[in-house]
Amino acid sequence: MMAKPNAANERIKREYFSYLRDALGRDEATIDAAAKALARFEESTGAKDFKRFHREQAKAFKRRLAEAHGKRSGEKLSKATVHATLRNLKAFFEWLSREPGFRSHIAWADADYFNLSEKDATVARARREKTVPTLEQVRRALAVMPAGSVLERRDRALIAFTAITGARVGALASLQLQHIDVVGGYVDQDARVVQTKFGKTFRTYFMPAIEEASPIVAEWIDELARDHLWGPADPLFPATRMAVGDNGGFVPAGLERRGWASSEPIRAVFRRAFAAAALPYFNPHSFRDMLVHHAMTLDLTPEQMKAWSQNLGHADVLTTFTSYGNVPVHRQGELIRSMEGAKQAGALDPACPSSEHLAQLAG
Repeated sequence: MMAKPNAANERIKREYFSYLRDALGRDEATIDAAAKALARFEESTGAKDFKRFHREQAKAFKRRLAEAHGKRSGEKLSKATVHATLRNLKAFFEWLSREPGFRSHIAWADADYFNLSEKDATVARARREKTVPTLEQVRRALAVMPAGSVLERRDRALIAFTAITGARVGALASLQLQHIDVVGGYVDQDARVVQTKFGKTFRTYFMPAIEEASPIVAEWIDELARDHLWGPADPLFPATRMAVGDNGGFVPAGLERRGWASSEPIRAVFRRAFAAAALPYFNPHSFRDMLVHHAMTLDLTPEQMKAWSQNLGHADVLTTFTSYGNVPVHRQGELIRSMEGAKQAGALDPACPSSEHLAQLAG
């Protein structure tokens, strides 16, 4: 049973969330993660006053967390989840140790007891291979998506737009018609209106990856303006309007004149699209990886690769490679084996200098 909330704790948590938001500029997702970590910790301590914090509480919490299971999945928490939870708690108690009224109760070093072992921290930080769609899989999903109703056409346009822009979920939910130039083939992700990462404003040109996607997007924008009289400030991907059906329950009934309030409806569209194509689920963010993997097969010049990187909103091309350019394991094997073939071909090529000859030249 959840302990009764501690009023003093609630007050100091509000101050901390304000600090994260207004002093450090953290987004709501980061603040929500901190709030969840603190809720877990208070459940462990019975909501004891933070002024009574002791390193033994941290040690006991770590032990419980190591054995905890996710409420939805029912599976043991991953090392990455444990690491993130403990990191949030450590940051909170470090901040708390500096606050008036807490300095005499909490030592800065006490927060160190939220650290994982070096081994577990390494496991938690290890990169896992991402599940990334191929261009052919996205083409198949688009091909089988129905387009009989306005909601079905919206969903199809959403997949197509993501496939040629790599736009993040927040942007997809907040883009307006005024941000799209179909003739110019680009979208202006204006951070004054569009939810972009780090509040960055940048232009994304439609990427030459899936040819059939651009016409789908153009037809959708034309339909919004022609049939629904959408204006420049109206959403590119409107939310679903619900109405009372014949059986008394709520049923989809067209478009709202506003965007989605959260990312879940967008993810649901992607789930349905890939399920209908008998394919595994690929989340919207995975399309960014797909576009980078595609670029890496095009033998681009450094200048072209830089342009592709900027198109995704990256200031540094290294970000593009390190965050999205990991070679899938199966492709890694193919490339390594192809190098062996190239080596053998080089050994048979009389124009290729031998190691002895290279040593002579070096001498």
